[in-house]
Amino acid sequence: MASLTQKPAQRFNVSDWHDSNNLISTNAERQRDASHNVRQEARSLDLITANQTKWDQHDNETRLEFKINDINEWMKVLRRTIADTEDEIAALEDKKDETERCLQAKHLNTDVVIECLMLRESRYSIDLVRDGVEAELNKENEIIEKVKKALQNRVDEANEQVCLLREARQQMTNDNRDKNDAHAIDDNCYRMTNNTGGISYKPNSTRVHPAATTPHTWNQFSQYNKDRACAEISSSITLREATDATMTTAANELEAQRVATEFAYRKRIHEFEMQEKELTWQRERTLDEIAEMERDVRNLEKAIRDKAAPSKVAQTRLEYRTYRRNVELCRDEPQIGLTAEVHQLEATIKTLKEKLAQAHHARYALYQNLERIEADLETKRNSLKLDRKSLDIRARLTVPAEKFVEQLPRDDFTRTFTDQSTTDAMVKLKQLDLA
Repeated sequence: MASLTQKPAQRFNVSDWHDSNNLISTNAERQRDASHNVRQEARSLDLITANQTKWDQHDNETRLEFKINDINEWMKVLRRTIADTEDEIAALEDKKDETERCLQAKHLNTDVVIECLMLRESRYSIDLVRDGVEAELNKENEIIEKVKKALQNRVDEANEQVCLLREARQQMTNDNRDKNDAHAIDDNCYRMTNNTGGISYKPNSTRVHPAATTPHTWNQFSQYNKDRACAEISSSITLREATDATMTTAANELEAQRVATEFAYRKRIHEFEMQEKELTWQRERTLDEIAEMERDVRNLEKAIRDKAAPSKVAQTRLEYRTYRRNVELCRDEPQIGLTAEVHQLEATIKTLKEKLAQAHHARYALYQNLERIEADLETKRNSLKLDRKSLDIRARLTVPAEKFVEQLPRDDFTRTFTDQSTTDAMVKLKQLDLA
């Protein structure tokens, strides 16, 4: 009988077979459930991520829109502030130019004062005094220098303020330019879509730039530029108002001092005119007295000459009576009378000569005094002429330059004039001689 040969392999039981089938079925169901869960989760994740991506993109577009609006608002503010700054720069430069013209005009005041002071140096003798006019002129010169210094300070402050305004304007211009560039970039980003050409993956696109700023710093930077420009504009307005006040104060001070100086001139001219009249009156009275003295001198000389004949007669009589002889040589009354007459005539002639000497001395003193009067009168007339000319020169301070015509001499010839006082004295003396 042939034997059955079995394949060498592991043999399982029926229960193992059933268990294996059940295990396969169970694993298949478990894997299908797991796969179903994964598919559901994937679909859910796809929806969630799609929505998240869409909303993230929308939110960032909104943020870009808000940023663009912020940039637009700041650009409007900056442009408006830049325009205000440029207007203030123009106004301040105009005020600076006006101040420089005002300062330049003060050179005329200096020239006039110096010319008046130098002109008064032509005074001489007793008239070269430190009077009220000189004090007012020196005070006016000090005020002019003070005013010029104040105006120059205002010009320097204006130059410095213009530089600060230009610096603030440049800072805002740079900020506005940067914001304009940023606006173009953000607007391009805002308009960019998933279908826009040129989009691609960028290496390390999430990197943070070393010069990156925070939103607070960004806003604070533009705010600082605006606030600084507004502060400089306010300072410029204050400076323009102060400059106006300085120019007004300067004009008032100079006008007040001009009035005071010209009042001192008119007062001094009045004093010179009164003294000129007084000296002229004294000269006339002295000339009259000299004429009277000349007449009296001639009368005294005539009186002395008139005493010569009687004196000769009396002395001759006495001499002849000495020729009497013997007892006739008597000191009788005629002898005594003649002797007394001779002595009387001698005393009279001596007295007349003494009086004549006194008259000559008095006449010499009168001529000396007349010379002093005429010299002082000439001095006063020279000073009066100088002060009147100074007043004419000072007319340039009130009369416009195009209307002012200074009175100049007709030519440069040197003229020699005869002194009127000496001429008058000579005429009177000749009249007395003829009389």
